[in-house]
Amino acid sequence: MSKPSLFGYLVEFEDVTTILNAAREVRDEGYTKWDTHTPFPIHGMDGAMGMKMSILPWLVFGGGFMGCTLAMLLQWWMNAYDYPYLVSGKPLWSIPAFIPVTFELTILFSAFGAFFGMLALNQLPELYHALFTSERFRRATSDRFFISIEAKDPRFDLEKTRAFLETLGGTAIETVEEDE
Repeated sequence: MSKPSLFGYLVEFEDVTTILNAAREVRDEGYTKWDTHTPFPIHGMDGAMGMKMSILPWLVFGGGFMGCTLAMLLQWWMNAYDYPYLVSGKPLWSIPAFIPVTFELTILFSAFGAFFGMLALNQLPELYHALFTSERFRRATSDRFFISIEAKDPRFDLEKTRAFLETLGGTAIETVEEDE
């Protein structure tokens, strides 16, 4: 059997205010590979963690633009170029007639951009994570709040990081091991 390596530290908190203040302190201390785990979204947590704006809106826009362009080109190709069919003197290239299909493909490709972009940006599906080995961490989905700091962080030092985490006001600090 391989010897487990250190994943990092896990700190437990009991309320929203304490974890928000702790997240600000971890951010200000300069850690970069850390995360908060809460049973529900907390207003202001993104700012407390110092998170930047996501590129997901650009992925959704790109998907919608691609869907709109593809719909227009497809309909132009079929109706005005490949098989022109004159009906009652109406034009072969008529944008108002193409709006329903264009709208639907724009929405469809935007939804694909949002769904697959979110999966890729969140690195999902992740079937295993080192934090799943912690018995304490199981309460993250019901009534406890956690901050995890990874050992991969450049500022991580076994003693200094633990001493810093003890000042945050958490109820428990746990060392998390990662199986190879």
